[in-house]
Amino acid sequence: MTPSATSPTPAWKQVVDHFEEAVCAVLMLVMAVLAFANVALRYLSDYSFAFTEELEVSFLVFLTLFGAAAAFRRGLHLGLVAIQNRFPPAMKRALLIFSTLLTIVTFAVLIYYSLVQIQDERELNTLSEALEVPQWIYTLAIPLGSVCIIARVLQRAVEAWKELNTDSRRSR
Repeated sequence: MTPSATSPTPAWKQVVDHFEEAVCAVLMLVMAVLAFANVALRYLSDYSFAFTEELEVSFLVFLTLFGAAAAFRRGLHLGLVAIQNRFPPAMKRALLIFSTLLTIVTFAVLIYYSLVQIQDERELNTLSEALEVPQWIYTLAIPLGSVCIIARVLQRAVEAWKELNTDSRRSR
């Protein structure tokens, strides 16, 4: 056994490695509490919290993007592994580079256009309907989530590259 295999993972590394899952868990908890409170209030008093739908929809956008980042970190994103596994190691590496670059470009474009959207919302002083919060605060979910996704895609690509090199050495 190597020393690194027996030593515990430092707390800061666990936080970094599971940041997205923690954000998703907190968002799910808040969304569940809001929904329950709204249903209970409506049942007991025939009134409801009008703002809960606005918050839940906004939190769902955050949840989607941070959940996607967590999936990319684990390598659970949509992929053509069955096809990729049929290729020799050199082609697997090329496909890994291609898919990583394609994913990064896609989310970089998403970051760019979401920042344009945020700029427009700030210039126009667009407010949300129920809470009258600046709309750009909700739109921040897109570039923040996309940055997390790009970071996790790169992290997973490095891990996959190392796995490919290890597998190619074993097959010799």
